[in-house]
Amino acid sequence: MSIFPLPMFEDDADPARRDAMTIEEQLEAIEPPSTLVVRFGRTKMIGEYECNRDIRAGCGSKLVVRTHRGIELATLLTTTCPNSGCPTSVSRKEMLGYIDASGGKDYPFYDRGRVLRIAEAEDMRAFEERTGDARRLAAKCRELSKFYNLEMKIVDAEMTLEAERGIVFFHSEARVDFRDLAQELGSEFRCRIDMRQVGSRDEARLVADYERCGQHCCCKSFLKVLKPVSMRSAKQQKATLDPLKISGRCGRLMCCLRYEDQTYKELKAKLPHRKTRVGTIQGPGIVVDGQILTQLVRVRLDDGRDIAVPLEELMDPDTCPAIGEVDVSAFPAADEDDRIPPAKDKAKGGKGKRSRRKRGRGGDAGGTGRSGGSAGSSSTGESTGGDSGGDSGGDSGGGKRKRRRRRKKVVRDGAGSAGGQPQAEGGQGKKKRRRRRRGKGGGDSSGPPAAQS
Repeated sequence: MSIFPLPMFEDDADPARRDAMTIEEQLEAIEPPSTLVVRFGRTKMIGEYECNRDIRAGCGSKLVVRTHRGIELATLLTTTCPNSGCPTSVSRKEMLGYIDASGGKDYPFYDRGRVLRIAEAEDMRAFEERTGDARRLAAKCRELSKFYNLEMKIVDAEMTLEAERGIVFFHSEARVDFRDLAQELGSEFRCRIDMRQVGSRDEARLVADYERCGQHCCCKSFLKVLKPVSMRSAKQQKATLDPLKISGRCGRLMCCLRYEDQTYKELKAKLPHRKTRVGTIQGPGIVVDGQILTQLVRVRLDDGRDIAVPLEELMDPDTCPAIGEVDVSAFPAADEDDRIPPAKDKAKGGKGKRSRRKRGRGGDAGGTGRSGGSAGSSSTGESTGGDSGGDSGGDSGGGKRKRRRRRKKVVRDGAGSAGGQPQAEGGQGKKKRRRRRRGKGGGDSSGPPAAQS
């Protein structure tokens, strides 16, 4: 049976008779990208380098590139051609906008280099050899740091593809003179040695793997610029203030606390401040508390009830309905609604502040009673003072001790002393200090002091 061509297919085969291009023609019309965006190095730096027109590589391909450090093995991230046909490719404008939003000048982005070729099997074997050399370099550096008594912690090391440069990452709290160490390492490995001092966050970027959320550490996967995180962000997000729970692998506050900080600031600015008078559908009241994410406000009405009101339902306190005008049975209270947790009231009747004064020797009832008994054996006047001291000490043993004020003796000319003592020769009275009774109820202050048993 012979096959006859249909006229419609003949019309499609002729480019002059159709208005669209076939897939083969579209792929041939696509211009190859002039630059490629790659990732290289242990710290996962980003670079955009020029490439040859004949290089056709997809995202994730291994490339051999010449960077500012030497010949290295890199991973292709994307192409900067808008019509490349790959859904993961971005335009150069979008890439530069992402870099500006992610750190700007601090972002580790380089453009001085060139993509040489697609990595072959020999390049991959050379990369494995350089990985082993980097391990030996780190071990040797640790050995020499102990020999030279250098206070430094060797974190990691890496070498370029052709072993023309070795980079050692170390952590130290102070400056370290490593010139002798670098010279000895260079002579042994026959390459240039770069010593890079890193902080605790960069150390986690090099050696950490997973965080408590189950994902890779942000600094290891995508976060390139590590900005400081303050405790204010944790307080504003009402996270736990336990350092063990909000600290990352580096020992510092987790970087993810900064992701939602701007959103919390914007939402918190919309809420009214505490002790602000607002109006609701149930009457006017005062703002007690609020929730940032749910945008709910706890309002204490004039009659003492607490209600939870959405932010958009707040009114002017002068024009809102008065208390009692609207049926409140349809509106649940804040405690019943349970959308805002009630404020924690301080427990009443707790322990007060401890008295800073030292208690006297006869402060308790037993001690006062003993002093009263011993004083009672001296004389009648002393017995009266001692009994009163013992009774008052026993009755007010748990009360607050009253502070007694010491009186000053006034010496008068020719009239004797104030305490009834005779005047000494020369018209000067002899000053005596009255012993201060240590008991709480010391009795009559005019009598002589009680004898000590």
